[in-house]
Amino acid sequence: VQLQASGGGLVQPGGSLKLSCVVSGSIRRINDMGWYRQTPGKQRELVARISRIGSTEYADSVKGRFTISRDDTKNTVYLQMNSLKPEDTAVYYCNANVFTANWRTSDYWGQGTQVTVSS
Repeated sequence: VQLQASGGGLVQPGGSLKLSCVVSGSIRRINDMGWYRQTPGKQRELVARISRIGSTEYADSVKGRFTISRDDTKNTVYLQMNSLKPEDTAVYYCNANVFTANWRTSDYWGQGTQVTVSS
């Protein structure tokens, strides 16, 4: 199973970015999907998570600004980020809990995509 994240970049404060993450491989079912972020010297933290039935959870710092969604026909999870702030600068990682073709359930991570919010 592989996760490929894209959509990061440099944006000015107040701007928007949309991250995408495609899950590929021997998949029977994708359960929870999520986005995490990490800055140097800090632990990776949850940004947003979405269940298979569409229930969502957000970090307090991004509520009202970020929206997570998924398209199971494309095995893809998205993170729409609006009203970006400099403190949102981080490497963003996608995560998926996957029930695989060999009848196992495991967590998988993407490679990370850099988001930089700066004027």
